[in-house]
Amino acid sequence: MSAQPLAESMVQSVDWLAIAPPTITAVVALAVLVADLFLPEPRKAVLGWISVAGLAAAALMLLPLLDGDRSTFCLAGRSDACSYTADRFTLVIQFLVLGGALLAALLSVTNLDDDRRRVPPGEFWFLLLSSAAGAALLPASRDLATLVVALELASLPAFALVGIRHGDKRSSEAALKFFLSSVTATAVSLMGISFVYGATGTLYLTQVAERLPHVDGQLHVLTQTGVVLTLIGFAFKTAAVPFHFWVPDTYVGAPLPVAAYLSVVGKAVGFSGLILVTVIAFPSYADVWGPALAVLAALTMTVGNVGALRQQATRAYSAVRLLAWSSVGQAGYLLVPIAAAGYAKDPQRAIGSTVAYALMYAAVNLGAFAVAALVGRGRALNRIADYRGLYTANPLTALLLAFFLLCLAGLPPGVIGLFAKVTVFSSAVDAGLGWLAVVMAVNVVIALFYYLQWTALLFRAPKGETARHRVPAPLTAALALTGVLGVALSGAPQLVLRFAATGLF
Repeated sequence: MSAQPLAESMVQSVDWLAIAPPTITAVVALAVLVADLFLPEPRKAVLGWISVAGLAAAALMLLPLLDGDRSTFCLAGRSDACSYTADRFTLVIQFLVLGGALLAALLSVTNLDDDRRRVPPGEFWFLLLSSAAGAALLPASRDLATLVVALELASLPAFALVGIRHGDKRSSEAALKFFLSSVTATAVSLMGISFVYGATGTLYLTQVAERLPHVDGQLHVLTQTGVVLTLIGFAFKTAAVPFHFWVPDTYVGAPLPVAAYLSVVGKAVGFSGLILVTVIAFPSYADVWGPALAVLAALTMTVGNVGALRQQATRAYSAVRLLAWSSVGQAGYLLVPIAAAGYAKDPQRAIGSTVAYALMYAAVNLGAFAVAALVGRGRALNRIADYRGLYTANPLTALLLAFFLLCLAGLPPGVIGLFAKVTVFSSAVDAGLGWLAVVMAVNVVIALFYYLQWTALLFRAPKGETARHRVPAPLTAALALTGVLGVALSGAPQLVLRFAATGLF
């Protein structure tokens, strides 16, 4: 008779609606892989549109979840100890992830059409959708085991995506650097998580938070080591300095849509995981991770912006390298509110600032990569100098790129970029991190120089004959979506900035 309650406690009632977004993405990935076996080569272009439709369907499944928090895979009788939770934080990050993957997929449709001989379409779409499924699962993860599985599901296909071009040495080298750095991060994280589990006896984030302050004195060193190692592992994933060394070469070596995907979705994965372990699992160790993340934020934004500032306009792939170093600098800004959460009385508002900034960054950075993909179709080396006179050849495209760069710089008419930076700055000041606010202000000024320099180049007189760029339909759709989203957010910044005021958990 004693076995009956135990058996009942192991039976899970699955909330299929709650897990629909990552599940649909994973199912479409498998469908694409199977369809690739039967479709003739000339018709494999349809796989891209199936993938786009699947990501759109997964994103639409977020709408029925807006009516309230839902949890599944919970301990018997414990609604606060669940492996999967679809709350406001989860839905916002899933929207960012699936929207970013959808825009990267639109860029990829054109890229695969141009590069069909070197990139196998079936494998490419399967890997992209698999990574997106893991990225959508991660913000809903509420135990350390699910968190690691989601993290690796998002990361492992990304290695293959970076090195998927046949016969390209740069692509293979970039994939190897990305792989080695990510595997190191995973190993460090797993060791840290194992120490935390050994000290607390649980993997559920809420239970870890409850038990950490009451760990036996003999286990204090083990617990502190576990917390630090876990944070170091996620610092790798967010490309925080000094764990950023793989970013520039990886972005240059990867197909441009994959670089765009990593710059937005990859960051969302790292930062959402970092938020979950710090704010939910390790609040009692805020005196450890708060100062550590503040120092990392200062180093990351400084190194990233100085690296972008040093890019030479005539160097091969300098446009992509500048965007890569810029993304490192932007990661520093994203770290500021998380660090502030370690000091703030209301950490939810600080985390809301990170999410608001991430939504702005995702929209405009994907737009900048879309323009880079368009210019790269005619100028394979994709140098900053290749953008000189773009307004003469493609006025609308040049205006869009100028708008995206001004948003990243935080200047009007990129109002959303300005407000997002002010929100992040305010989170540091409110938490008493005045020195970090000063470092951020200095870095914003540094970033202004290279963003404005690139923007001015678009409107200068071109050298020689101007090259007109034909814009394929998928690329047009990506540019239109990012442009409309950027303009809409600048016109109504409260759409995302309200997260900084109300919090997400």
